[in-house]
Amino acid sequence: MSLIAQRLQRISPSQTIAISSKARALKAAGKDVISLSAGEPDFDTPDHIKEAAIRAIRAGETKYTDVAGTPALRRAVAEKFRRDNGLDYAPEEIIVSSGGKQVIFNAMLATLEPGDEVIIPTPCWVSYPDIVTLAEGKPVLIPCSANNRFKLRPEDLEAAITPRTKWFMLNSPCNPTGAAYSAAELQAISEVLMRHPNVWVFTDDIYEKLVYGDFRFATMVQVEPRLRARTVTMNGCSKAYAMTGWRIGFAGAPRELIAAMDKLQSQSTTNPSSISQAAALQALQGPQDSIPEMVKVYQERRDMVVAMLNAAPGITCHSPEGAFYVFPSIAGCLGKTSRGGHRIKDDEAFVMALLEEEGVATVHGAAFMAPNHFRISYATATELLREACLRIQRFCQGLR
Repeated sequence: MSLIAQRLQRISPSQTIAISSKARALKAAGKDVISLSAGEPDFDTPDHIKEAAIRAIRAGETKYTDVAGTPALRRAVAEKFRRDNGLDYAPEEIIVSSGGKQVIFNAMLATLEPGDEVIIPTPCWVSYPDIVTLAEGKPVLIPCSANNRFKLRPEDLEAAITPRTKWFMLNSPCNPTGAAYSAAELQAISEVLMRHPNVWVFTDDIYEKLVYGDFRFATMVQVEPRLRARTVTMNGCSKAYAMTGWRIGFAGAPRELIAAMDKLQSQSTTNPSSISQAAALQALQGPQDSIPEMVKVYQERRDMVVAMLNAAPGITCHSPEGAFYVFPSIAGCLGKTSRGGHRIKDDEAFVMALLEEEGVATVHGAAFMAPNHFRISYATATELLREACLRIQRFCQGLR
């Protein structure tokens, strides 16, 4: 009899973490590796946020807090939703968790019955389908074409909805593509959802602040307030404030669902770190000038990376609206052989050969449910990015 539960056999370890681990191993063995695989800002957490955490430690704020977060932080999250998104949530409609991923786990485990369907546009973040599967739901994946800039078409959403559909999940700006939905595009999707009142909506807005040029961020309930009673609006501190390791995610949702998520969290991790909550409070209420500074640098990097990748033979790359990823196609590289003798039979073979021959770590598209692409994170020092893109060009030039 196996010790390991059958449910664990239905999921895979995070493939983004697997690539990062291989890159670290090669680096430890002395290879010159540039890692473009990790989805976290290369900027440091702003000093005023770190100082708030230090003050909390010195003030003895090291005890348990309310499971769903301190009253002060829940009020600050509610104020953030009002200020940034025009959404009106009471503190009792807010939950703070140990990262955005726990918010998703809480929502899915609290609501899914075996066989309930969750619609997920792809390419998507690697964890969405596995979280749904662990909660005994059924991921329903809708491919979104590069020809439509990796965005879901309303008619495809309509076609995917069945009597078993429980949730529709939307990540904008998106990991791995950087695609972001305008208010008009969200309105078209919301019109479909309004025809299906039993479908709940989960919006992952974690990259909200990282949008470029003239693009203006919008979230679903902001565009269609009538969806509020069946929507979870999720966000957090990880990306906008360079706080990935602090593990603070939060969400606004109807009170009944927040209470259920709170109940579940009380029997798993209990409250998020009290120190991280003090830092998050300062992040939301303190100076915001670090964000436009980061965005300016990210936009310059995006433009450089897109131009350099489009100069590599066999690669085509869209310029995304947000996040800090590009998701180029390698269709023109498939079936060829590298200088090092690696046959490029698929996207995984491409990224492994690129890592071994040129020391550039990326993530293959199949990890995001979208074969024949690969993901680059440009949350990396600009000169390293330029060198990595030169290596990618050299690798592609060597394919025969």
